[in-house]
Amino acid sequence: MKIKNKSLKYFSPLAFGFLLGCSSLQSMLETSSARREFQLRKVWVRQGLEKDNLAFRKINRMKPLISDDLLITANAIDGVVAYQKDSGQEVWRLPVLNGVEASAALIKDRLFFGASDGQFYAVNSKTGNILWTFPTRVETLAEPLLEEGVLYFQTGNGTLYAVDAATGKQLWLYSRQETSSLSIRGGSKPAFRNGTLYVGFSDGVIVALIAKNGAVKWEKQLSKNKKFRDLDTDPVIVGDDLYLVGFDDAAYCLRAATGDTVWKTEKGGYGAPLVTGDSVYFASSNGEFVSLNRSSGQRQWAFTIKNGVATAGSLYKGMIVFGESQGRLLFVDAKSGKLISSFEPGRGLFSQPLADEKNSMVYFISSEANVYAIEAKWGVPPRFDHLQ
Repeated sequence: MKIKNKSLKYFSPLAFGFLLGCSSLQSMLETSSARREFQLRKVWVRQGLEKDNLAFRKINRMKPLISDDLLITANAIDGVVAYQKDSGQEVWRLPVLNGVEASAALIKDRLFFGASDGQFYAVNSKTGNILWTFPTRVETLAEPLLEEGVLYFQTGNGTLYAVDAATGKQLWLYSRQETSSLSIRGGSKPAFRNGTLYVGFSDGVIVALIAKNGAVKWEKQLSKNKKFRDLDTDPVIVGDDLYLVGFDDAAYCLRAATGDTVWKTEKGGYGAPLVTGDSVYFASSNGEFVSLNRSSGQRQWAFTIKNGVATAGSLYKGMIVFGESQGRLLFVDAKSGKLISSFEPGRGLFSQPLADEKNSMVYFISSEANVYAIEAKWGVPPRFDHLQ
């Protein structure tokens, strides 16, 4: 018995130390979990311009694109640039007179975009070599749609073109007469469903066209405002419904087959709507970024924009990431509208951010034409004060 007692006395401090160690470990884990933060890290930034811009500022609004290991973007001053996605090293540059504002379409190794020099381009995305051009004779401010081998795009004078993607040959065009002397700078990317195109115009009309020949299936006058009637945001189709936003007017849900209104809001917006799950997200024209119920149009939350207007949003790991035209890149919880984090690029951004969830990266071009690669992920700060 005495031997057993001595053994117990010898073992007890070790056991106590082990238990204390487990307690400290548990405390450390709990503290680390409580301090888990959403962290932003600038991986690289590059000046998008070939040389400094000494003239007046322009709107840089192109959403970057990823082509294998390349990040491709454009500025509104001097053209298109491709960078190594990971390092930011410039791979190729295509000079374009007066630059490129509109976002581009990418399929395999072909890049398609309209520019401000009166041309529409097809370019090899690996090399930057021009494959063909199509003369529009006016600037293009809208992203093209590539569907079944045909490019559909709207130019700045309200003309919608259908062009063969392989050759650049025009197939048909549809044009509307401008009815207002005031218009928001922008254009509508068409939506496609079951052989029908849906596109908004600056006169406040949404038109459904037969994709093969451009014949009108139906059209509907949505905005009748005296000042701005623009339907320059990109329509989005989910199931049988069509979602779009009119500037200084309303956000709409229409039946795609007929154009009948399902619901409309009291306020319009700027930038394409983001439709995901049961929600519709868009930047309103009264200084808010708004979440609506997709079925009813009822407001779920609104985030107040402090600096300028908001860009279109992108979905990122349960958040909506978007920018302020004169402020920050913002990460907002998609369910609550609560601000999670922000990044200040300097003088804001107009471009919709590109969210690469797989690699925890976000890319965008700022109002100063600087191209940013931002790592965005949850992590625990390297703090050890709880062990002291």
